[in-house]
Amino acid sequence: MSDELKRMLEQVHTGITTFDFEGKETPCIVVDATKYGTIRAKIEGQPFSVNTDLNIFQDGLGNVFVEVVLTFSIGNITEKFLINAKNDLKFFEALANTSMLVLNSPESQYGKDNVIAIQLPRPEKAHDALEIIKSALIPKNP
Repeated sequence: MSDELKRMLEQVHTGITTFDFEGKETPCIVVDATKYGTIRAKIEGQPFSVNTDLNIFQDGLGNVFVEVVLTFSIGNITEKFLINAKNDLKFFEALANTSMLVLNSPESQYGKDNVIAIQLPRPEKAHDALEIIKSALIPKNP
């Protein structure tokens, strides 16, 4: 295993999941309770938008990582989460299907307590990313 692959694996965010929300499988990123509380405190009761970037890293050997960058329009908040697409493909399938993702605290029940729901402004980007991810998960012949 290359040093770069080891480094990427060490940086992967472990709080990646999906849950059923009104009959739709919804992607969810679970963040540390303190960080979650800080984000909520900065955005609570205010209109905001979130720019969502999906930066895809691949090595041609079937390893694919996606850096999800969330930049909030208020509160000077930017959060980055590295996701191992090989292990969490379901997250990206749900993202392409729903065009939204949820931030949640580990102390909350998924979809039951207050969550931060983020609607993607350009759903086609999630579809494009899913196609790139699926293609990259197939190792290329050297």
